[in-house]
Amino acid sequence: MNLKEIKAPVDEHMKAFESLFRDSMKSSIPLLNTITRFIVKRKGKQMRPLFVFFSAELFSGINQRTYRAATLIEMLHTATLIHDDVVDDSNERRGFFSLNAIWKNKISVLVGDFLLSRGLLLSLENDDFDLLKIVSHSVREMSEGELLQIEKARTLDIKESVYFDIIRKKTASLIASCLASGTASTGASAGEIEEMRRIGEKIGIAFQIKDDILDFDTSCAKGKPTAVDIKERKMTLPLIYLLNNSTYMEKRKIINIVKNHNTDREKVAWLIQQVSEKGGIDYAVQKMTQYRNEALEMLQKMPDKPAKESLRQLIDFTIERKS
Repeated sequence: MNLKEIKAPVDEHMKAFESLFRDSMKSSIPLLNTITRFIVKRKGKQMRPLFVFFSAELFSGINQRTYRAATLIEMLHTATLIHDDVVDDSNERRGFFSLNAIWKNKISVLVGDFLLSRGLLLSLENDDFDLLKIVSHSVREMSEGELLQIEKARTLDIKESVYFDIIRKKTASLIASCLASGTASTGASAGEIEEMRRIGEKIGIAFQIKDDILDFDTSCAKGKPTAVDIKERKMTLPLIYLLNNSTYMEKRKIINIVKNHNTDREKVAWLIQQVSEKGGIDYAVQKMTQYRNEALEMLQKMPDKPAKESLRQLIDFTIERKS
């Protein structure tokens, strides 16, 4: 099932959210309005607002607080993408020029800061302190995850346990906050919010492992540079598996390529081939499927409403997507 079909049950709610998202970014500064219009036109799959809405529908339904939760999440997500592009010195995002490629780093960082502040103020202006607490926790986790990844990229000394700690903080924490804030917006109990948060964390881990796989799979990575994680010296699960199943001399060669020859096409191509032949991708698929199944098993215990099926479809989409 494609994303458009999955989104259909909440189409009207998505339109209302998009309107609030646009309005929340308006400013008296013309340059800022030009940039935010650029951001809105280049919106991504909007999977995170969908997780918020389906979570709310699973309990007492979507309301105005749910719209604000989705807007807060999307503002945070957009801000982190902008900051990521600056940190990674990336000139492309979703097939278009990135913000920093057009307006340079200084303006990009300030726009990211503006979006973060607008999200925080949206919550404070409406006394959504519970939503703000959930999302602020994610901001801290994501920052810690990024810094941990940068620290480990210097030595390339990453055990599998450290890798999972990084992606739990960096990626999974935001998807966890989508499900938690959507649930919280309906007035659900603390226990229900925590269960949904845990489901979101498992989905987020599966989502990131899928990204790792796409980075090595040239047939699936639409518009995404081949082995971009290797170029950025990021140790992903398929690569960690390869290192764990290589001889001492092979490990030295692999680490040398990642550290010193990550833009050499022939050497990177050899590394991609090794990851595939030695079972790195198969292992990553196995782990991704494990986390997906655990999320679905937990979801099964949630209330029997149509939104449960929508969430199941969205979870499946996260690991079946081609980009």
